[in-house]
Amino acid sequence: MGKNVFEKIITKHIVSGNRIGGAEVGIRIDQTLTQDATGTLVYLAFESLGLSKIKTDLSVSYVDHNTVQDSFENADDHKYLQTVAAKYGIRYSKAGNGICHQVHLERFARPGKTLLGSDSHTPTAGAMGMVAIGAGGLDVALALAGEPFYLTYPKVVKVKLTGKLRPWVTAKDVILNVLGIKTTKGNVNTVIEYSGPGVKTLSLTERATITNMGAELGVTTSLFPSDAVTRKFLLAQGRGNEWKRIEADKDAHYDEVITINLSNLEPLIACPHSPGNVTKVKDLKKVVVDQVCVGSCTNSSFQDLMLVAKMLGKKKIHPDVSFVIAPGSKQVFEMIAKNGALDIMIAAGARILESTCGFCIGIGQAPRDGAVSIRTNNRNFLGRSGTKSAHVYLASPAVAVACAITGRITDPRELKMVYPKILSPKKFVINDRMILFSRKSETRLNVYRGSNIKMPPKLAAAVDAIDAKVLIKVGDKITTDHIMPAGRRLKFRSNIERYADFVFENVDATFVKRARDEKAGIIVAGRSYGQGSSREHAALCPASLGVKAVLALSIERIHRANLINFGILPLTFVHDVGYKTVEEGDLLSIEGIRSVLRALKKGSGPLNVIIKNLTKEKLIIARLELSPREAHVISEGGRLNAVRKLLQRSKRK
Repeated sequence: MGKNVFEKIITKHIVSGNRIGGAEVGIRIDQTLTQDATGTLVYLAFESLGLSKIKTDLSVSYVDHNTVQDSFENADDHKYLQTVAAKYGIRYSKAGNGICHQVHLERFARPGKTLLGSDSHTPTAGAMGMVAIGAGGLDVALALAGEPFYLTYPKVVKVKLTGKLRPWVTAKDVILNVLGIKTTKGNVNTVIEYSGPGVKTLSLTERATITNMGAELGVTTSLFPSDAVTRKFLLAQGRGNEWKRIEADKDAHYDEVITINLSNLEPLIACPHSPGNVTKVKDLKKVVVDQVCVGSCTNSSFQDLMLVAKMLGKKKIHPDVSFVIAPGSKQVFEMIAKNGALDIMIAAGARILESTCGFCIGIGQAPRDGAVSIRTNNRNFLGRSGTKSAHVYLASPAVAVACAITGRITDPRELKMVYPKILSPKKFVINDRMILFSRKSETRLNVYRGSNIKMPPKLAAAVDAIDAKVLIKVGDKITTDHIMPAGRRLKFRSNIERYADFVFENVDATFVKRARDEKAGIIVAGRSYGQGSSREHAALCPASLGVKAVLALSIERIHRANLINFGILPLTFVHDVGYKTVEEGDLLSIEGIRSVLRALKKGSGPLNVIIKNLTKEKLIIARLELSPREAHVISEGGRLNAVRKLLQRSKRK
């Protein structure tokens, strides 16, 4: 039997384990990326290992999240990131150079390679025929040290694309259609692989829109083949020598096949407050719009912004609409400035923002109270925009511009325009001046550390028994933004003790006091706990407050890995009734933890764990599913402790 694209790449990178669905495998990582909201902890962890240089082929530290210097903390972090990059041989992309996923696609992504990033939208590079995976920062730090990245070997779902997109239907509508089919839940340990004749009709940046928002499905990654379209893009970026063909064999096996006829799609929109809440744009035409934001790592490419400019022409933005545009990279910004597209946008009434994540993560452009905001980014979780009462919709640039012109949600086909087909350029502007890199690591360089930069707290090894109260009980689809607010709080990301003051701030402002009073606690949650960002702070900050276990109906992949990395037990209810009966404040008792971990280390998992609800005088049956390696990590009190011990033993030998 032949191999699919994922198998062809992953087979060459497996260093431990076998390609058996559900089994744990360790893979070699070729490239890493970080961004400033997660990167500081990555490099602090790497420094603590005592190594003199990185062991990956290429690693890039991007600054794209917190570039608004409203106080000293962000600037301090950026100086730390720049100096630590110089010391260890890491490329450093300065603030203003662009959003990590857009720039990485342009300048560094390579077919056939593996990429691990401390950002959940790292699978954007899957458009290049890479296995690109988002992970917690600690996993990225250890990849820098040459350690394998461990994942559950996934099932591979083939999305067969046929036909061709009609005018005003875009790549954003393709991924929204997939989200409508697969939803945002139940896709853990799954890879989405796109194939079929329709693939050849999509440009590389259109493919990137699709792989980018694959993160909202909760899958491990999404990817396309590396074909003539990939080669064309690399040639235009001056990197044609990096191309290689990678396509699925005709007899490749897939665990599931979904067929989508691109010719049948029409403009779609994700309604508040989930990327999976998808409907047709034409069904919402009476909704009045207050704000339109174009940009983010999903839809800010040259092709996207040229469509925006062509649609605007000599038109004006509706007087009641605030319209902002953020080019995805300096490359895109420079190109639209040179060809006149930027002039068109400004003349129409658009405000031009820096090439950063900005409004996507709630840094700037918070809508007014109760506003309707149309955005081209990838997430519309409640409150993520910075305004809890806002109604955020996700749509393509074509739909966004139509809304900005009319002042209401509008299907662009209503405008009766001639569809401006935008081709990918034959040659992009290449200007890497804002990417700093020394080919030799500067080992004697002093790394700058501002007063807000603190080493992560040391965590204790696993205890044999937990007697702790339920500190909070939450429902389904709790995101890492719910656990650790972003926006204005992100400036404390390098100071865990301070950032921990805001755990669950927007869910229950009394949580932190309760946790600190109790000194130990348990979080109870519904399905898909830990959706969204790869932000490991959503595990580390609760761990620093004494959280010992998360007991949920299900836990999302990256967050589950982060919990394990910081020594928190990831328990799941065997029966829904357990979730229904337990309440905040209940005292739970878990005994014999060390013996359970010993059994799991021997490969005896998954195991059922009996939890006593001492308050209700009831028993709860929970499942603890850990690989032998994960059980060892929990025993040691986290992966950093475990790897440190391993390196110390190696030095002694």
